[in-house]
Amino acid sequence: MDYYLLSGEAILVEEFAYGVDHVTVGLGGAMWASGDEGWRGAGSFGRVLRTNEELLATATPVRRERAARIYREFGGGQLPSEEELRMHFGEWARFATAAPLRLGAGAAPDGFLEKRIYRVLFAKEPKAAQLAELSVAWRGTGEGGMPSGTGRAGDDLFTWNLRRVGSGIAWGLDVTVLLRGESSDLAGAVLRKLTADVRERGLIPVTTERFA
Repeated sequence: MDYYLLSGEAILVEEFAYGVDHVTVGLGGAMWASGDEGWRGAGSFGRVLRTNEELLATATPVRRERAARIYREFGGGQLPSEEELRMHFGEWARFATAAPLRLGAGAAPDGFLEKRIYRVLFAKEPKAAQLAELSVAWRGTGEGGMPSGTGRAGDDLFTWNLRRVGSGIAWGLDVTVLLRGESSDLAGAVLRKLTADVRERGLIPVTTERFA
């Protein structure tokens, strides 16, 4: 689950749902504010948050430990377990899905069964120090000095880079996956880990798309 502080006095808890090929298909959430008697569903609010500059400016990604501390300090008591929080999600916001856009060039190289290209879109603007920290964590710097990296999970290979997209109005994490076998389970785990890396540096994930 992902946790956010809103204006310092409210907590938003979210979780994305993913399809079999690891693209985003839904967003569930619950929100609590100081003085509230309980949690309320916030899936639709999460969609609005990502498109509203004023709301977006109030949101700060945090870890569960900090959210629990804030919850306790503002009189909420002990932060519910994630299983309990899911019970407050209410109706999930659904994402339209489509076949991959097939924008990638070329088939999988010899020795690999499939090549996939993903993009995770993010909202908000990172600080230079956060980008530098991400470059250190990923041990790589790509075009324009942007964070990048390479890695292996099982027999699968991954390359990725963070960059501005959409004429500079958003950020995208582009991940190329070379699958050696038929299972893509490890690809999903790597995508979630890389998304968390970026989120911990201040950006807010919006959706995961597959291009090829």
